[in-house]
Amino acid sequence: MYTKEEKEKYDKVYENTFVAITDGELVKGLVVGLTKTDVVVNIGFKSDGLVSLNEFRDLANLRTGDEVEVMVVEKEDREGHLHLSRKQARITRAWERIVEVHKTGEVVTGTVTSKTKGGLIVDVFGMETFLPGSQIDVKPVTDYDQFVGKTMEFKVVKINEAIKNAVVSHKALIESDIEAQRAEIISKLEKGQVLEGTIKNITDFGAFMDLGGLDGLLYITDISWGRISHPSEVLKLDQKLQVVVLDFDDGKKRISLGLKQLTPHPWDVLPETIKEGEIVKGRVVNIEDYGAFLEIMPGVEGLVHVSEITWANTPINAKEFFKLGDEHQAKVVTLDKEARKMSLSIKQLSEDPRNTIEQKFLRAAVTTVW
Repeated sequence: MYTKEEKEKYDKVYENTFVAITDGELVKGLVVGLTKTDVVVNIGFKSDGLVSLNEFRDLANLRTGDEVEVMVVEKEDREGHLHLSRKQARITRAWERIVEVHKTGEVVTGTVTSKTKGGLIVDVFGMETFLPGSQIDVKPVTDYDQFVGKTMEFKVVKINEAIKNAVVSHKALIESDIEAQRAEIISKLEKGQVLEGTIKNITDFGAFMDLGGLDGLLYITDISWGRISHPSEVLKLDQKLQVVVLDFDDGKKRISLGLKQLTPHPWDVLPETIKEGEIVKGRVVNIEDYGAFLEIMPGVEGLVHVSEITWANTPINAKEFFKLGDEHQAKVVTLDKEARKMSLSIKQLSEDPRNTIEQKFLRAAVTTVW
């Protein structure tokens, strides 16, 4: 028999032999037993706790004596048992880690576990996170199933502390890599530098080229020395080309490219056969009120003035006489290689009727007298 004082004393000593725990606390425990459905865990409390075996599915070789981390859900449930959870412990640790990497910007590895409306579910540190469809790749993705089961790298781009929800992005990593490549390429750029690129998009005003992580614009006026109405006339998607850097802007990261600049200007290598007095053949590439321009060779044009179309004194409308794309022969009247100008004449391919008019009238008069 113990007195009341002695009992309180021994109860206190007994209580001190156990660890002090609170609900929601994370503690280390020792696996002391395994059943078909549960794992018996000793955390140094008055009684051992049971944890569902399903919460240890990631530990295929779990054995007695292993140390595990669990959360104290309740020190005593309705039946007076110690309620522990390894799943809640893993989620809590995972959330702490996710919050940390969100602050530091660290790259994490996760496994895509399933597809959901609008994106994918990714397991990161044992916690489910959301990967929106728009954050999978820099290119639009329509088939989400191809990513299920894959292990990929991500950045945590958004968290919600209240509901412990996190959004991850794989696209952000790709953009970071592209940005790094861009910075490296731009740091080495020089005007006049020749680069190899691939046509990735063709528009009315030019073509965008992939220079290996950096885009450049090849304007339509820098594609060919000759006139073209659309870049698709000479360029194709995915075509590889060597181009020259004409200009670039570090701040806006814009690069202007040139293709025609890799070859001499046609006026600088004009054949000796093209000279004043010679007859040439050209295609109509532009029509104005005052005349038409014939392209003798790509980049070399000559003007046929309305006064050089016919010997007739009747005014001629150039837009009625010429049609774009038509070919005409003409005589080179003037040629200035330095100014890159050439005037042509169609009427001078035939003799001026006024030079023979006297002879015609003389013959007619003689015939009349006889």
